[in-house]
Amino acid sequence: MQHFAEHGYHAARVGDIASGLGIAKGSVFQHFGSKDGLFFEVYKRAVRSFPKYLDAPPEVRAAGFFAVLHYWLTRTEHLLREDWIPYRIALLGNYGTDLNLRREINRFLITEDPYGTVLFVRFGLDRHELRKDMDVEMIVSILDWTMERFQDALLTAELDPGLFRRQGELAEKKEARIQQFLSVLQRAIGDIPASVSPAGVVEGRAAKAPSTGRSRPKHIAKMKARKNRV
Repeated sequence: MQHFAEHGYHAARVGDIASGLGIAKGSVFQHFGSKDGLFFEVYKRAVRSFPKYLDAPPEVRAAGFFAVLHYWLTRTEHLLREDWIPYRIALLGNYGTDLNLRREINRFLITEDPYGTVLFVRFGLDRHELRKDMDVEMIVSILDWTMERFQDALLTAELDPGLFRRQGELAEKKEARIQQFLSVLQRAIGDIPASVSPAGVVEGRAAKAPSTGRSRPKHIAKMKARKNRV
C-alpha cells in the first residue's frame, strides 16, 4: 500500500513492490493477475479501513443525520495526520487510474458500500430528516458524490491554505464552509421544515406557500379591459 501511496499508480513498479516484500515478481502476477488487480486489492483494503458513517459516537448519532455529517467533516484533517496512506490510495483509485480499473472500483463501491452510506441514509429516513419523495439511491449518490469532493476540498485547503484564504483563518473559515455545505445539502435532501444543526446555522427547507389560484397573464387582462371599455 505504501509504495502506491508514495509513487502513484502509474509510476509504481510491481518489481519494486515484490522486492520490498521479499518475493518473486511472478508470484505477484500469479496471485493478483496484473498490476491493476494488485492495486484494486490495495484500494479495497484502504477504503475498508475508513470508519462508516454510523461509527460516530452514540451522542452524535442521537443528535441526528446532519449532526453525524458535521462530526465527520470536522474530523477530515485526521486523514492527513493519521490515515494519509489509505487516503492517498483512495484518491489514486478515484482520480488517478485508467477507465477499466475505475469501472471495477465503481462496481465495488456500489455493491459493497464500504462507508455504510445506504444504512446511513435509511437512518436519516427513519428519523424523518430526509425527503421521502426522493429515491433512496438518488440520495445515496448525492451524498457520496458531494461528501467525497467536499472532503477533498477541505484537505486541499489544509495542504495549501493560500488557495482558499489567508494564513491564520483556518478554524473559523473551515467551520463556516462546513456549515454552508451542510446548509446546501440539507436544502437538497433534507425534509425538516425549520430545523437547526448542532452548530446552530443550518436551516431546513422553507415550506412553499400554497397557491391561491392561477394568475391571469397580463396581456389577456389588458385585452379584456379594452373590450369592456368598448
